[in-house]
Amino acid sequence: MLSVPLSVLDRSRTRVGETEAETLRATVQVAQQVEELGYKRFWVSEHHSVPGVVGSAPTVLAAAVAAQTDRIRVGTGGVMLPNHRPLVVAEQFGVLESLFPGRIDMGLGRSVGFTNGVRRALGVDKDAADDFTTQVQELLGFLAGTAPDSVHARPGEGLHIPPFVLAVGEGATIAATLGLPVVLAARPDSVSLLEDYRTTFRPSAWASEPYVILAVTAGVADSTESARELLLPEAWASAYSRTRGVFPPLQADVPTELTDREREYFENALRGQIYGTPAEVDETLSDLVRRTAADELLITTNTFDRAALLANYAALAKLTG
Repeated sequence: MLSVPLSVLDRSRTRVGETEAETLRATVQVAQQVEELGYKRFWVSEHHSVPGVVGSAPTVLAAAVAAQTDRIRVGTGGVMLPNHRPLVVAEQFGVLESLFPGRIDMGLGRSVGFTNGVRRALGVDKDAADDFTTQVQELLGFLAGTAPDSVHARPGEGLHIPPFVLAVGEGATIAATLGLPVVLAARPDSVSLLEDYRTTFRPSAWASEPYVILAVTAGVADSTESARELLLPEAWASAYSRTRGVFPPLQADVPTELTDREREYFENALRGQIYGTPAEVDETLSDLVRRTAADELLITTNTFDRAALLANYAALAKLTG
């Protein structure tokens, strides 16, 4: 059986035929059900002006999730720090931790808006992510009470809110330098990236040793083909976005007739995803944990049918015993 805890990242993916309000309420309901299954964390994400995603205000959504759950840790996967002022983020998490003590995680990413229009609306430049290290240090300074100019996060200062860095390549180096836990998507170079992260990790007031959360997409069903079908709506949405420039809501049925270009992107979206029977997925995930020495797995699976998604979460939970 899997030897590490499981958590969930929910991106509030819209579905064809449902309103955005229904999508957000469903995110809260999924969190309640995931909590009953024994998952460790439930995180929400930040995207702006994307038709297929309505998780645009992660700290607000995290508050709604935390208010409707009792035990599971709630956090962000993540707040895109270049889009915000560090003081505001520190105070937002200060409010969350004050209302739900001991249950809040602060996942931080370095992405900016996908288009020039979105970046202009957010008031950030394309290269805003270059200052991510300084932004994280400033944010942590507000929480630690070491910010300059007699500026204090109220609430926030003095609260221990675990920070995590969502990493893509360079982000793992940043996490190691700052002495923070890292969240990394599983990919072919994960082993080498994590070796570098652990080798260069500098203990900090926030983490005394490296901590790795590996993000994976995993589908479990009675047959390998049925498990693969769980992943098709998200794969098609990815292919659609690459060929049309718009990331769409999930749809129940994936077109069977695809152009060569659509087929290429569709198959690429499925490449590296983990799916199969419980025994097959258990073997694959266990091998991944052994090779990467991950401390935790963050499940990022999306599919159209939420009942099937929750059945998938239940099947994965059974793999941990």
